[in-house]
Amino acid sequence: MTVGLVGAGNMARALARGWAEPILCTDGGSGRAAALADEVGGEALGSNAELARRADVVVLAHKPAQLESVAAGIAGAAAGKLVVSLLARVPRSAVAAAYPGSTVMRVQPNLAVERRCGVSALGFSEGDVASELAQTAQDLFARLGTVVVVSDHLLDVASACSGVGPAYWALVVEAQVDAAVRSGLTPAQASTLVGETMAGTAQLLRDRDWDTLAVRREVASPGGTTARGLAALERGGVRAAFSAAIDDVLEPR
Repeated sequence: MTVGLVGAGNMARALARGWAEPILCTDGGSGRAAALADEVGGEALGSNAELARRADVVVLAHKPAQLESVAAGIAGAAAGKLVVSLLARVPRSAVAAAYPGSTVMRVQPNLAVERRCGVSALGFSEGDVASELAQTAQDLFARLGTVVVVSDHLLDVASACSGVGPAYWALVVEAQVDAAVRSGLTPAQASTLVGETMAGTAQLLRDRDWDTLAVRREVASPGGTTARGLAALERGGVRAAFSAAIDDVLEPR
């Protein structure tokens, strides 16, 4: 199966690195497709139309505002094929209208797909249950980590948790490292301690079926240092901050 990436930005690069096999790609003239093709052993093409003709699966990884202009040049060649949209905040119905002859699926992966430990939210409807191409989309992204299937109308909510998640957690690590350095640790020491703690905690939570309360209770004894630290985070509004972040991401533009 040949995958064609229309676009060679950060997410397209992460996907290509995760799939680790020859892909077709275009970049709209930026020059990034050639570098990506060299890295993964793929081929940079000069036109989106050629990519759509040669690919079995067309992945839309360009800017959302380019939907109509890109579709005008490749919708015919993509007819009968699977078109996977990564376009943020663009409803599946809008993409399907631009590609009337294709099976359109909408997926929101995150950057960790590069290491095959990503999370991809895949929009699904009742009509997809019997679709072989819909299953192809799910299988394609399952090679890059975890796939969570959600109703189409909830895909933006899912992306507000997972798609943007790596940036949020990077900020959390940064904040903890900064505080530790102010208290005397070197940046290298603090980064290792905080980063590896986050990685280990993720595994711990996974093993406990994501029971966050159980993990907190195991670590925090009544009146102890952990309990005081957690209270400080609550006073600082950590829950409200994450809630506001998701609300702002979902705010209509």
